[in-house]
Amino acid sequence: MDTSKIQIFTTGGTIDKSYFDGLSQYQFDRSKIGELIRHASVSLPFEITELMAKDSLELTDEDRERIAEAVSNTDATRIIITHGTDSMAVTADRLAALGLDKTVALTGAFLPARYADSDAAFNLGMAFATVQTAPVGVYIVMNGTVFPAGGVIKDRAQGTFRTSEG
Repeated sequence: MDTSKIQIFTTGGTIDKSYFDGLSQYQFDRSKIGELIRHASVSLPFEITELMAKDSLELTDEDRERIAEAVSNTDATRIIITHGTDSMAVTADRLAALGLDKTVALTGAFLPARYADSDAAFNLGMAFATVQTAPVGVYIVMNGTVFPAGGVIKDRAQGTFRTSEG
């Protein structure tokens, strides 16, 4: 098994949001990704780098370029990116266009990681498995499914991701 470091880049999204009653809206606090990984007793070496803390609807082309540069410039060949679900497919397509010799998994959550019934821990665990076992490429890892980048959409009505064909 490959035991080289897994690089994790956080970009924000629902996975890292908190709910503040006084504001009646989700806001970014500190990332909970490190806590989720430690709680899961992950024994592989990993490093977490926070690139930004934004809702993915607010990501700009410049933000995506910053993500692409981080992925390109890291020595790690196994990379997880936590990302908001609304524009995850756009970022995945941008990264796939780089044609890097790396395995990249983008994941997120439909409920903040701070919630007991969040899908965050499961999706993050799937992302860890994906970067260890999938061939070189860019993937969206959500809802127990690994989707190769390209032709993936968020189905808001179903609260899942699917291929654009069905």
